[in-house]
Amino acid sequence: MDEPPAAPEPSRAERLLGLGRGELAPATCGFAFFFFLFCGYFMLRPLRETLGIQAGVDQLQWLFTATFAATLAVVPLFGWFSARAPRARLLTWIYGIFALAMAAFGAALHTRPDSVWIARVFYVWLSVFNLFVVSLGWSLMADVFRMESAKRLFALIAAGASAGGLCGPLLGGLLAGALGPAGLLLLSAGLLCATLPLKRWLLRWRAARDGAQPGDDIRRPLGGSLFAGLSRLAQSPFLLGMAALVVLLSALNTFLYMEQARLVADAFPTAAQRIRIFSALDFTVQALSLLSQVFFTGRAAARLGVRFLLAAAPLTVGIAFLALAAHPVFGVLAAAMIVRRVGEYALVKPGREMLFTVVPAEDKYKAKNAIDTVVYRGGDAASGWVKAGVDALGYGAALIALMGAACALAAAALGYRLGRRADAARPDAGTP
Repeated sequence: MDEPPAAPEPSRAERLLGLGRGELAPATCGFAFFFFLFCGYFMLRPLRETLGIQAGVDQLQWLFTATFAATLAVVPLFGWFSARAPRARLLTWIYGIFALAMAAFGAALHTRPDSVWIARVFYVWLSVFNLFVVSLGWSLMADVFRMESAKRLFALIAAGASAGGLCGPLLGGLLAGALGPAGLLLLSAGLLCATLPLKRWLLRWRAARDGAQPGDDIRRPLGGSLFAGLSRLAQSPFLLGMAALVVLLSALNTFLYMEQARLVADAFPTAAQRIRIFSALDFTVQALSLLSQVFFTGRAAARLGVRFLLAAAPLTVGIAFLALAAHPVFGVLAAAMIVRRVGEYALVKPGREMLFTVVPAEDKYKAKNAIDTVVYRGGDAASGWVKAGVDALGYGAALIALMGAACALAAAALGYRLGRRADAARPDAGTP
């Protein structure tokens, strides 16, 4: 009896990147999607950090709280919208609304550039914008790719975010003088809209791969109530574990972020110096993340599983926090920030997004959005007040660093457990 024909071999480029046969085109499309998304955002990030300091370093905990409140207000609107909009068009309409808001902020900052209240509102808005557009972009990827492919592709797709994070600050620095804040906002809106043709291509590729799937018509709305994301989150131990992991990771981020703001304000007196140091940190993080995502993360996920991605980075960050406890100076803090953010972008973020490939479609959008926005910003707000309380008591950076180390160890243990369950899940098994 004749043997079945051998499966086609991956191309040279696919072998170099650790991809399977036919995966280069969707990986490239996903890469470009996040490149445009993050390039536009990172052009504006130094502006946000500068306006946050302009609004008052001692007011950052209030800005975190305002961001959490704004997120709470937006989540029911997203629930209402996603219950009615066709799943294939949901991202298009949400991104269009954010692009129009960018144009409005451009006009406001052009007419009143020194307004503290506009600075505060823009800070809050951009913080909400970042979470929503990135969360929705990864919801799309979790909807398009299965876990087996995600282990190979998600790191490379996330590399598009790192590449965009590299180009965004450079473009912002080069064009800030010529375009001003208003021009940068309009350019960022254009880059956001550039993701939409890529989204359509990915959905067509998914349809060609899977054909018509009963009960999974992307032309239909997701349905559900205004608060379906939160209710589904409360009913699933697996999703609750993801939420707890996000809270721990957001605490690590907030502790370092607020200490960074204080030390930068003390060490660099002018706005221009602060923009340069923030841009330099962003560039360093994105460059290291990009190298890891392209050449290391996908292979590590395929061989060691999602559990490695979710545990290794928090363990390393815990060591960085202990170093900061011993030497609370800007140089050590900058190194800790780089370690945390590279670990987040290169390992934890792809690993966390892989978890959503094994849950139902409604959880990919609604529960994921609730975790990435309400839970994340709630963790930000709570840890921001903890940091402010520790500072008020006069304990300084050392105690915060020890608390951060404890959170990092807890995140590593929880990440390992969640990753192990996802590694063992079958594609058709639903929530593990």
